[in-house]
Amino acid sequence: MSAKLLLGQTLSFSQSPFDGSIDASVNHLRRGAVLVSDGKIAQVGSADAMIAANPEVLQINYGDSLIMAGFVDSHVHYPQTAMIASWGKRLIDWLNSYTFPEEMQFGDSAYAAEISGRYLDLTRANGTTTMCSFCTIHPESVDAFFTEAQKRGQRVVAGKTCMDRNAPEGLRDTAQSAYDNSKALLAKWHGQDRISYAITPRFSPTSTPEQLESMGALWAENPDCLMQTHLSEQTDEIEWVRSLFPNARDYLDTYEQFGLLGKGGLYGHAIHLEQREKDRLREVDGSLVHCPTSNTFIGSGLFDMAGLISDGHRIGLATDTGGGSSFSMLRTMAAAYEIGQLRGTPLHPAQLLWLATVGSSQSLWMDDKIGNLSAGHEADLVILNLSSTDAISQRAMRANDIWEAIFPTIMMGDDRAIEAVWIGGSEAR
Repeated sequence: MSAKLLLGQTLSFSQSPFDGSIDASVNHLRRGAVLVSDGKIAQVGSADAMIAANPEVLQINYGDSLIMAGFVDSHVHYPQTAMIASWGKRLIDWLNSYTFPEEMQFGDSAYAAEISGRYLDLTRANGTTTMCSFCTIHPESVDAFFTEAQKRGQRVVAGKTCMDRNAPEGLRDTAQSAYDNSKALLAKWHGQDRISYAITPRFSPTSTPEQLESMGALWAENPDCLMQTHLSEQTDEIEWVRSLFPNARDYLDTYEQFGLLGKGGLYGHAIHLEQREKDRLREVDGSLVHCPTSNTFIGSGLFDMAGLISDGHRIGLATDTGGGSSFSMLRTMAAAYEIGQLRGTPLHPAQLLWLATVGSSQSLWMDDKIGNLSAGHEADLVILNLSSTDAISQRAMRANDIWEAIFPTIMMGDDRAIEAVWIGGSEAR
């Protein structure tokens, strides 16, 4: 693969902007360059120096647009693509009314492939280059998603969703079949090209203790895999969990007692946590995933970003398609800002961009590969046009610094702001 030199503004992170000053955390070059070679970022630096050092390399000039790492979406349900923005339900009714009927169709390989391709195209158009997705109970849904991602050269994580109770008959497996099918899919796909498998019990209410135990056993046998599930999304969900697991200390304990709490565990939502749960999640270094558009759309609550970050938790950012109401990580960042405002702790633009890139890659334990504009990382990039609409442009023209120039795109941007996307060192079309 021939080398290319991308020119424009560049932005990367040297540390978390939650841990120190913004200026010390961010590397911004007004006239920067990124050298891409063999699918990876070879070098990042000033445009003048890198043009002089690489006179024969093909140049692609993005002008004043911002070159940064592609967005990483750490909790999605690709099978919910077609039913996104469904009206008027809270979690449990929403699952029964919209989600489960749609997921019934994913035993059809052709339908699963159609939605997989549509989802990956929609998210690429919004600048997302990696995501961690729930599939359905059907092995066909996993094969379809990984096959479509493989065609596009994407780094993705996904797994067969496991449910053996409190779901329609056509969406229930068993403790044994969940183990057997998950194990076979893991062996088939994990580590192939840029694909990783995640062991995926949907959440405690839809798995018997026997199934949770079988998933814990599979994770213990494959500790290099991630494990993804849901935790403490809504208060009525928590009461349901209490009724199903009367001997559990709390919601988290329904995972902990079956070996589903640990490093490499991703716990979506995590809004209404008790102190013991917070302490244990921090002790094991589990990842919490903030899904702001979903939390507001389904009426779940306000995630405590400031408190959890200050306590040292590992946190990612996610659209939670299709409970989340947008495929866009820009819109997701905007919603995270708005939730921060409601809690009295607004997030700085640098913190929002960090969550959507480095933070989410850390939540997936992939920050050595993706999520930052750094030499040696895989060349998954997004180029943002910071004047993509008249409304954004007129505000950005009054900017006094880079953050005032970027923030209007975070708050008002959509797929028109995505000038280009690079996946694995090639511009995606």
